[in-house]
Amino acid sequence: MVAMGRLETFSLAEVLQEPQEETDWVIEDFVTTGLHLLVGPPKVGKSWMSLDMAICVAQGDQFLGFAAVKCDVLYLALEDPRRRIKTRAWKLLDETSGNVDFAVAAEKVTSGLIPQIEDYLAEHPATKLVIIDTFQMVRDSKNDNAYAADYNDLTPLKQLADRSHIAIVVVHHTRKQGDSDVFNTVSGTNGITGCADSTMVLSNVNRADGNATLSLTGRDREFLELKIRFRQCRWLLIEKTSQEELEERDVPDDVLRTIDFMAGYPSQWQGTPTKLLGEIGAEGVSVAAFGKHLAEHSAFMAGRGISYQRARTREGTVLTLSHIRTEAASDDQ
Repeated sequence: MVAMGRLETFSLAEVLQEPQEETDWVIEDFVTTGLHLLVGPPKVGKSWMSLDMAICVAQGDQFLGFAAVKCDVLYLALEDPRRRIKTRAWKLLDETSGNVDFAVAAEKVTSGLIPQIEDYLAEHPATKLVIIDTFQMVRDSKNDNAYAADYNDLTPLKQLADRSHIAIVVVHHTRKQGDSDVFNTVSGTNGITGCADSTMVLSNVNRADGNATLSLTGRDREFLELKIRFRQCRWLLIEKTSQEELEERDVPDDVLRTIDFMAGYPSQWQGTPTKLLGEIGAEGVSVAAFGKHLAEHSAFMAGRGISYQRARTREGTVLTLSHIRTEAASDDQ
């Protein structure tokens, strides 16, 4: 092990005084510089999506509704012959105004791939996106520890992306076993997703109608879910859902009605659950269920500026709803 010498430290005060660096997007609100995984079952269109991403970035076009920053692209199509690349490219466009370079063979991560990419970047400095299709073709760890093997195979790519200020997208497979959390379906251990800056998982693929879901999560981004459809060899955006919208899907209608009611109520509201049910016009929900819903989703309500309290008195249960005043709002009074 090589000695590192003394630790180079910096203080919290120094960090807080440094200006915030802007996010270096390659595709706005979608892919930053760094290491990213694009994961999905075999033969469902990951390579079509990767090739379309490469073309859109090279031309500065929209990709799945997100604006790409025009730059050169290196695409390592390690499972495709040149003939297949040509056929697919013909189906996606007639001509190109940007530059995508391809390679159909490359070294493994630990035996020469990193210098190969570094040499290419030195000769093509306008390159900001590298796509590796697939991860299995460049990994060669024989470590008995599966987690360590997964992490060590990706770490050199992560380090290369960071020091070169580029985005590297690695195409990978999901495992056969399903899971309620799509990010747990990534083939391998948590060392794979733990090393990446973001993970994109293609799931719920319906081969009959072409519909699928693309879920995105990462260190410096909010969770995002895209409903997409495969048409004429290209994935198209149907619907984009944010983390906030996903959370709202699980909130009962009576809770949402309560929030809307308080939005138009100028002061604190107090009364019985039965009275509140009448005020919000909710139907088909019992008083007991209503109380349970409010208690379960009180944090959701607080996030939307409504404080919920419940108290038992001699007269029965009394609910108190109040507007949460932020510091900024208080200063405006």
